Amino acid sequence: MDLGLKGKHALVAGGSRGIGKAIARDLAQEGVDVVIVSRTLANLEQTAKELEDETGAKIIPMALDVTSTEQVNRVVAEASERLGGLHILVNSASLPGGSASAVGPIETVNEDDLMSDFDVKYVGALRCARAAIPFMKEQGWGRIINISGGNARNAGNLSGGARNVSMVHLTKTLSNQVGRFGITVNCIHPGTTRTERTPSLLAARAAQLGVTPEEAELQDFAAGSPRANAIGRMVDASEVAYLTTFLASDKAWAITGELISAGGGTGNAVYY
Repeated sequence: MDLGLKGKHALVAGGSRGIGKAIARDLAQEGVDVVIVSRTLANLEQTAKELEDETGAKIIPMALDVTSTEQVNRVVAEASERLGGLHILVNSASLPGGSASAVGPIETVNEDDLMSDFDVKYVGALRCARAAIPFMKEQGWGRIINISGGNARNAGNLSGGARNVSMVHLTKTLSNQVGRFGITVNCIHPGTTRTERTPSLLAARAAQLGVTPEEAELQDFAAGSPRANAIGRMVDASEVAYLTTFLASDKAWAITGELISAGGGTGNAVYY
């Protein structure tokens, strides 16, 4: 199926690694030229070269701190100029799960770190969207995809859960405001996702359990485990990327203001 993405231009925030990198790769494989941004230019340059070699697409690395309105406005404008337009924005710039000092319990929460988590994920996404929307309006075509997280649906994480909920509200509100200009806005809740961080995380968990990393993963996704999902395995970052690319495509006009979970079927709650 031709997704109608060849010749489009995208900016992926948080594109140097993890889910953001997987999304940049998949968009590039569909013929999209991509600007990837994060705070560390050296990591971006390495990723850009890797993805360009893999896909043949133009991948431009640009350093950006999404907590700076001045930087966001400048980098988004420069990205549009260097690409020849801006059609797609993916907001994936945040620390998974939130700062360790901000997740709780409430007695231990560091308020500065909590506010920083919101400033990066929620307000950072708002800043990027606000800067990108005028370029999308000029073209009469745009896609904004916000990468949130499945812990929005689980109590317990005072930072990660709350900021992910805020991304859903941002998504619906923006979709109502910009839909008439040919711009759709959607949100994805990844669950536990395999990225470059996974081997070290599994090794640490395996050490706690006194098993191998492979056994730890099997235990986590076994039926009845609190971490289990319906498909019985960890979702890969590439699978979240496939969904993102579809939402960014010309085939996804009917979907806007929506939240799609990509955790492999976690939990038993019914959402309607």
